[in-house]
Amino acid sequence: MTYQTLLNDADRTIDAQGSAWNGIAAEAVTRMRLQNRFHTGLDIARYTAKIMRQDMAAYDADPANYTQSLGCWHGFIGQQKLISIKKHFGTTKGKYLYLSGWMVAALRSDFGPLPDQSMHEKTSVPALIEELYTFLRQADARELGLLFRDLDKARGTAKEAEIQAQIDNHQTHVVPIIADIDAGFGNAEATYLLAKKMIEAGACALQIENQVSDEKQCGHQDGKVTVPHEDFIAKIRACRYAFLELGVEDGIIVARTDSLGAGLTKQIAFSREAGDLGDLYNGFLDCDEVTDLKGLRGDVLIERDGKLMRPKRLPSNLYQFRTGTGADRCVLDCITSLQNGADLLWIETEKPHIEQIASMVDRIREVIPNAKLVYNNSPSFNWTLNFRQQVFDAWKEAGKDVSAYDRAALMSVVYDSTDLAHEADDRIRTFQRDAARRAGIFHHLITLPTYHTAALSTDNLAREYFGEAGMLGYVAGVQRKEIREGIACVRHQNMSGSDIGDDHKEAFAGEAALKAGGVHNTMNQFA
Repeated sequence: MTYQTLLNDADRTIDAQGSAWNGIAAEAVTRMRLQNRFHTGLDIARYTAKIMRQDMAAYDADPANYTQSLGCWHGFIGQQKLISIKKHFGTTKGKYLYLSGWMVAALRSDFGPLPDQSMHEKTSVPALIEELYTFLRQADARELGLLFRDLDKARGTAKEAEIQAQIDNHQTHVVPIIADIDAGFGNAEATYLLAKKMIEAGACALQIENQVSDEKQCGHQDGKVTVPHEDFIAKIRACRYAFLELGVEDGIIVARTDSLGAGLTKQIAFSREAGDLGDLYNGFLDCDEVTDLKGLRGDVLIERDGKLMRPKRLPSNLYQFRTGTGADRCVLDCITSLQNGADLLWIETEKPHIEQIASMVDRIREVIPNAKLVYNNSPSFNWTLNFRQQVFDAWKEAGKDVSAYDRAALMSVVYDSTDLAHEADDRIRTFQRDAARRAGIFHHLITLPTYHTAALSTDNLAREYFGEAGMLGYVAGVQRKEIREGIACVRHQNMSGSDIGDDHKEAFAGEAALKAGGVHNTMNQFA
């Protein structure tokens, strides 16, 4: 609805109450309504789910329409990211937020920093979703508040209509969040209950993985243990029921498979007949044929092709998969997930190699042609070394002389100015575009970039401020850059909501309002 329409509606509502509401200003009501577009997390989930569905359809039509996100561990970080995107690109289209379970564990647990092993409080995940959207909604309120001030100044001038059009066409900072529910934090019922909390907080997309919940590991660490397909399907269904119960019919489920790096399973799958999912899962187990029962000691035996087989079991009571079956298991995981209610896939890999990803996606698309991925552009990868080695290998295979390069030492700064390094950087620069086109990647994300940027920027400031530069370390390295690069946060009082509060004070108390934004506010130095 337009500003003027809302203003007229507010006028009618106030007039209908007679003199009792004489102190209520229709303009203030209109502005508050525009500044609070989303009343609940479910409003946000329904709105953002539709955006994701539209973006998925656009990608199916043209893979150049891939989407992106960065992981954020605090509402302020997410807010500043979206403010920056709007400033630099003029639109938030195709840009999301990612909520990383890794960062929740490392930064948001009451236990203190934890590894990514589902040991943190499960309630901290929906709490962060709610926090992120609280800050994004505040970004809307702040930006609109500035437009309202401009509108007041432009009354009766040629700019009035232009500013009112900007208000009417304001694009919200609220964007989809893909939220990590880990392995569900328990059984399917626990998954369902947590999924509801996450959706109620605003999440339109839930990412769930096929690891054992109580053995969960970071996707880029060793010791990962997967569950049989039927167990994972039950959790996918639990997420879908949560979406449908809450009326978010467009909700998105991202099914993540860790099978490429997981060589273990906690249980042997139940099988009713040859060739069913349980049988296929068990078919990847590393087994020895049993011809003599005398040497058995509490072992579990299965039948395979008419032979009695003993799956290899570790002292941890976990069973091993055959070496080299990871890609085959990933393909089966992905097909099975899409056939049982998942919308998007996530294949966790050990390196950013487009052809490795594409080799699996090609096989998946033979069964499900529109299969598409969410892909982790992970900080756990050494991108520089990986891509320099990929270029080295490609040059060597093409017969190009690579004698000037030591493949194992390509990370060294001595190679930074070489042709090989330049080509590697070009491949990194176009990785997302190329992988979207070749490997079916609809959404590119970096799981924990703001963990690293916070550490890097703090290190830079600490080195300068506590060193010879002193206060100049902050002024030159932070504030001067904020001013010259147009970082809105340089006016931190405004960013924290001081001006919004002044607007409310004026609406509530009129001329008696004690406002903070007067002539003596030092923030005016940055106006």
